[in-house]
Amino acid sequence: LIPLLPSATRVLILQHPSELKHALNTARLAALGLSNAELRVGEEFEDLSALLAQPGYRACLLFPGEDTQPLQQFAAQAVDQPVLLVVPDGTWRKARKLLHLNPLLAALPRVALPEGLQSRYRVRKAPMSGALSTVEAVVSALNILEAPAQFDALLKPFEALIEGQIKAMGEDTFQRNHLPR
Repeated sequence: LIPLLPSATRVLILQHPSELKHALNTARLAALGLSNAELRVGEEFEDLSALLAQPGYRACLLFPGEDTQPLQQFAAQAVDQPVLLVVPDGTWRKARKLLHLNPLLAALPRVALPEGLQSRYRVRKAPMSGALSTVEAVVSALNILEAPAQFDALLKPFEALIEGQIKAMGEDTFQRNHLPR
């Protein structure tokens, strides 16, 4: 089910080791589905300087925080240059730890997705409104950066995994534990 999609945007996913064994490892789905993506697992990345110094690319960090600009605004400024989209993968706490342990990430321009996006991750309770899985965030970002191209095909294996989890837990359990009351 995993497509292999080309993109002008280079996607670098930095995954916290605690995410590696999750049943729905959505960072892995994103990396497998994009020909111009790389997934690195760790807490400290010794070669981060080399990873960020991709000739011809303009790097940015997809992570909310101070001095964050909308991704659309960043994309408008980088019209003639492809983007290196750096995406930390982990719980919010673990992702912040990755930023703390890798100061080069903090030096990157921070970009954010538009507000109001809804996650399709029906078997997870999000800590806040608008929280997306890594594959959803990457797809949303690429749809903005490379419009009118669409990368929604990357969500098909994600949705199939969710359906498999719901089937395995049973409809009653899913409705009792995951549907809003």
